[in-house]
Formats: sequence, C-alpha cells, structure tokens
Amino acid sequence: MTKLHNILILTCLLVTIPTLYGNILEDEEYWGKQAASFDEYWKKKEATAEKENERAYINDPFSFSGNVTDNITDLIISDEKAESNGRRNLAGKLANKRCMATNPIDRCWRCDKEWAKNRKKLADCVQGFGRNTVGGQKGSFYEVTSNLDDDMVNPAPGTLRHAVTRTAPLWIYFSRSMTIRLSEELIVASDKTIDGRGADIYIMNGAGFTLQFVKNVIIHGIKIFDINSGSGGLIRDSENHYGQRTQSDGDGISIFGSSHVWIDHVSMRNCKDGLIDAIMGSTAITISNCHFTDHNEVMLFGASDSYDGDKIMQITLLFNHFGKRLIQRMPRCRYGFFHVVNNDYTHWEMYAIGGSKHPTIISEGNRFTAPDDNNAKEVTKRTYATEQEWKNWQWRSIKDELVNGAYFRQSGPVLNNRPFTKKDMVSSRPGSYVVRLSRYAGALRCVEGNPC
Repeated sequence: MTKLHNILILTCLLVTIPTLYGNILEDEEYWGKQAASFDEYWKKKEATAEKENERAYINDPFSFSGNVTDNITDLIISDEKAESNGRRNLAGKLANKRCMATNPIDRCWRCDKEWAKNRKKLADCVQGFGRNTVGGQKGSFYEVTSNLDDDMVNPAPGTLRHAVTRTAPLWIYFSRSMTIRLSEELIVASDKTIDGRGADIYIMNGAGFTLQFVKNVIIHGIKIFDINSGSGGLIRDSENHYGQRTQSDGDGISIFGSSHVWIDHVSMRNCKDGLIDAIMGSTAITISNCHFTDHNEVMLFGASDSYDGDKIMQITLLFNHFGKRLIQRMPRCRYGFFHVVNNDYTHWEMYAIGGSKHPTIISEGNRFTAPDDNNAKEVTKRTYATEQEWKNWQWRSIKDELVNGAYFRQSGPVLNNRPFTKKDMVSSRPGSYVVRLSRYAGALRCVEGNPC
C-alpha cells in the first residue's frame, strides 16, 4: 500500500511540475531584461511596428470572421454536389490524379501540378486575420543550399540565416531535404516567405524562430522539433544591423510586436517554452493546417496581464490538428479577439482553450474530444479571475462537436445578428466536416510535377 501511495505522489509531481515552470514570457523580470537590451535601432523598429500593427487592426472583427466561414461553406456545398453526382469536382483536378485539397486554403494551390513553378501563388491563399500577408511574393527567389548555422554575425550565403536577414523581400526555398540546427534564435526580417515544399526540412535540436517588430512573414511546409533556448550574444537581425541579444526563450516560433503573419502546414513538437507565442501587440495572424504534438503549453497569445496593448491582437486558428501528448493552452489568450474555427482537438490533459483579462474567443465548428479523465472534460479554463469577472467575457461555442463528455463553458453576450449563420453549413453541422477539413494538417510531402 505504501509503495502504491508513493507511486501516486510521483505521478502527480510528474504531471504538475511542468505546469509550475510556466512560460518565460509571462515573467515580468524577463520583460525588464528585454526592454533594457533595446538599442536605438530596436527602439526605432518598435515604434514603426506599433504603427503597422495599428493599421492591421480590424475595427469589426465579427463581420470579418464571418467571411471565413462563408468560404468554408462554399467549398462544402460544392463538394457535396459533386459527391451526389458520384464524382469529386475538385478545382484544378488533373486527369488520373486526385487532388488532395480538402479545405479552401489548400484548394487555392494544391491541385496545381506546376506548384513548384508557381510557388508565389501560395501567398494568394491565406484566409483569416492574416489575409493580407504576402511574405516575399514581391521579391526574388532565394535558394537555401546549406544547412550550416555557424556564424551569427556574418552568415554564409546559401544558409537560412543569410536568407532571412536580407533587406529585400525574398521567397526562400530549399535545394534539398536537410536538418538545420539553429545555434541561436533565427531573427527573421520583414517580407519573407520560408517555403519548405519539395523538400523535407527539419528545424530541430537548436533554437527557434523570432519575428520581432516585423511584418509580412509566411512560414510554410517545415517541421520544427525539439527546440531549446539560445544562450544569446551578437546575432545578425538584418543586412545592416547586428547586436547583443539576451537568452532566447525556447519557443518554436515567437511573434513579438509583429503583424501580417501566416503559419501554414507546419509540424511542431517539444519546444522548451511554447510552440507558437504571439505577444506585445502582435496582430493580423493566421495559423492554419498545422499539426501539433508532444508539448505542455502549446500557444500563448498575450504574455502579461499588465500589458493591455494586446487589445489589438486578432488571430485566426484554422484547420489545425491538436494531437497526441498535448496538455494545455491551445491557445491561452489575453485581451484580443481569437477566432478558433474547424480545428480538430483529439488530445489534451488539462484543458484546450484558456485565458485571462477579458479576451474574446469565438469557437466555431471545432471537434473537441475530451480525455478519459473525468477531471479534464472541460474545454475551457479561465485563469486568475472570479466568475463574477469572467461571466462578462465573450467566449462562445457555435455548434462545436463535443465528444467523450467534453463541455464548453460559455460566457458573455449571446451572438445575435452576427454573420456566422448566413449559409453556414459548418456552424450547423460541424462535426461531420472537421476531420475532412483538417485531414492534411502538418508539413506535406510535395513532389514536383504532381499536385501536392
């Protein structure tokens, strides 16, 4: 009996200790160190980014988010008509080749067998709050030919670090499959697309991506695994600047005071801090078609209860699969407006969606499959707030599918006269579509000459 008791205590500790660590971005001392490290160059970038973020903010996010669900409806209706005729009428379908596009974003580009020659078409396909993100569409192509990352100040041409620190817009792709271990955080400049299609690209066993005070970045078709903190030091962040950086936090992708960001078809697991964090007034972001596994605190949107600049944060989560061995924060939100639509939540251990400081969360057409643990059936978690406070937060579930005892605790005003129900098949019958819409989440295996 004593042995059983000790095993129970050890099990509880193993589950609890990771949550006690918390996210380093929520540590006020960390923010003090970051602010103190800004030189005049970074202060100027911060001021410019603040103006860009304000311009990216949408005054009526409810009307905008309704457009997303209408587009999904159009796809579903066309598919159902095709299926009722005994065939699949997929746009761009080739003879004897079945297109694997099952949602509106993928339908925009995946059925083109010449996708490798038409890479920049991808930038026309983003939906959600990040809809105006074009990445490096207006620039030249840049081919990454080396997986080395051994010079933080003067990276060699042909390396990923050299590519992302150029001043001009660039569409970055890879000459072959490769594994890249980032020695320090990869600081990505504005107007860049990182396009992993046609190669198997692993970013792993090193530092992650940092998007700080930038705009217009697309990250597509790569795998980000086993990310650790960087030790800091002199690191180049643009063609004309490098400077001293503090220790990086260990995020897979850290979005810091940035706007117009699209993360699509990325596979992520096991980062020291968050998989994707968006903080400090970042906005106009879409995260779509991604596959997440093996992590505790998956996403943090808004790092500090004391920073109300995140009121302009607007993020769409669309067609993602939250998979095996995830624990919590899918996402955890502060202040902003978050449209969580048609994602498949098949695993969590504590909760799926949480937040504090009055965020607006519209959960629409998702499938939530609760764990067998009777203490973890609730999808939602409000932190550091009494019911008297959070009952006014607008957290609405619009015809989500709730499986295995899952339940969503709603709050705030009911959505009346909002554009979510207009021809909206997903809202009325979401459970029968989520698996289809998110079926190809994660990095794809694209072969030149064939539909992806």
